[in-house]
Amino acid sequence: MTWKHISVAVVAAASLGISVGLQAQQPPAQAAGGGAQDRVAALKQSMQDGQAKLKKYEWVETTIISLKGEERARKQNRCYYGADGKVQKVSLDAPAQPAQAQGGGGRRGARVKERVVENKKDEMKEYMERAAALIHAYVPPDPAKIQAAKEAGRIAANPQAGGKVQLVISQYQQPGDSLTLDVDAAANRLLGLGVSTYLDKPDEAVTLAVQMNALPDGALYAAQTTLDAKAKNITVVIQNSGHRPAGR
Repeated sequence: MTWKHISVAVVAAASLGISVGLQAQQPPAQAAGGGAQDRVAALKQSMQDGQAKLKKYEWVETTIISLKGEERARKQNRCYYGADGKVQKVSLDAPAQPAQAQGGGGRRGARVKERVVENKKDEMKEYMERAAALIHAYVPPDPAKIQAAKEAGRIAANPQAGGKVQLVISQYQQPGDSLTLDVDAAANRLLGLGVSTYLDKPDEAVTLAVQMNALPDGALYAAQTTLDAKAKNITVVIQNSGHRPAGR
């Protein structure tokens, strides 16, 4: 097992279809006041169009895992949409070189050290899988949970500079958490979303930040996703770049 394996569950969480989540945005927009329904309907249509256009492209996905601010693993995949409408990934990394065996008494000590390292990697992998599962509870948003938050008065629509609106849903999944949607109201475009939550205890903070971007033809994609597990000093950054028409 390697550090690269730790990112598998995280990438799955970060690669969720944003267009699916838009179906859940209507309830909070209704809470924002008059005319919001029309605005969100236009935003939803814009997002659906952007997602449809993205299916014509392929791109490079770069995943970077850091521990205590030090990069521990980096991997790249070529991504494109398959015939089934799902994202396909092909590794661009060179095959890992097998470790050379050491001779003499050093072999036993090396094996002990390797087991300690592998145990720590297993622990980190389990933690990141739990963090990724928690993110699945937030992205895409659940319409029923948003409706419950609306009825309980736990949704705030905050106008921002430059014609932007921020929808903040508090106690979305559990006490003390929040789900935030950043929207360019004039362009009817989702700029990003954020999650602030925790695992078993509030001091086990986990955050997810997604920055959206658009290609010249309006194709919409997640430019960068950052998962920050502060309790373990682990940060995972997933970047999507180099978009070009997919090969036929």
